[in-house]
Amino acid sequence: MSALANNRFLKMNGLGNEITVLDLRGTALRVSAAEARAIAADPRSRFDQLMVLHDPVTPGTDAYMRIYNTDGSESGACGNGTRCVAWAMVADPVMSRPVGDGLVLETMAGLLPVERVSDMVFTVDMGPPRLAWNEIPLRDPYPDTRTIAVEARLPEAPELQGPSAVSMGNPHAIFWVKDANAYDLAAIGPKLERDPVFPERANISFAQVIDAGHVLLRVWERGAGATRACGSAACATVVAGARRGLTERKATVSLPGGDLLIAWREGDDHVLMTGPVELEHEGTFAPALFAGAA
Repeated sequence: MSALANNRFLKMNGLGNEITVLDLRGTALRVSAAEARAIAADPRSRFDQLMVLHDPVTPGTDAYMRIYNTDGSESGACGNGTRCVAWAMVADPVMSRPVGDGLVLETMAGLLPVERVSDMVFTVDMGPPRLAWNEIPLRDPYPDTRTIAVEARLPEAPELQGPSAVSMGNPHAIFWVKDANAYDLAAIGPKLERDPVFPERANISFAQVIDAGHVLLRVWERGAGATRACGSAACATVVAGARRGLTERKATVSLPGGDLLIAWREGDDHVLMTGPVELEHEGTFAPALFAGAA
């Protein structure tokens, strides 16, 4: 039997981005890729990202987070999931501890300070963007990642060329389009996600500039698929838009699930993301869930 059997979880969302939160602090347990896929397969705990809390690693932090996509792969960042974790750590009666409204969470991509704005709204400091080709990473050396070339030539969308590339702890490619709703994400997303120029695959965004302070965005997430919201993609889009002169450094990003406010701070280059979270339900993992997750 999996050691995860009967563990409690929270099912949450950030703008419809499905998040499952699992608290393994105080244990030596780790989630395998097969166990993550099993959790994602259960409608009660289905997720776009699974946020797993472990004991802090770096002094001064409140928890270490491992982030899993539905295919069991790991990600270095998830802004919507980080906000959900922050709510759980300050408000959930089982998970919360006396840490105040400010937290510092850690992932394999770095430290993420979080501040509570109101009951269900949080601001995450996503840190500075990574813009060098080898930090994103890209296969080929680009002196300027505001525009890169992809190998994919899609008969159904030949205009999808020359995206911007940014890392927010995970790689993003942003295609600037006239109509973000004109594209079939399920048909196009997998091809672009796996384009050879992205050695670690990439999150694929279709960004439509409404005006300098407002972008409409749809996202195909690496390892998860089409999603109602992606916080790190919203951050990457505003960074890329500001670099190309398409947006201001502060903009509202409208996703299918709702709006995020993104600010790329000039003083220290950090990207701040503000948005809401919602608790849907709590539950425990049935032992039978992990029968095939050896």
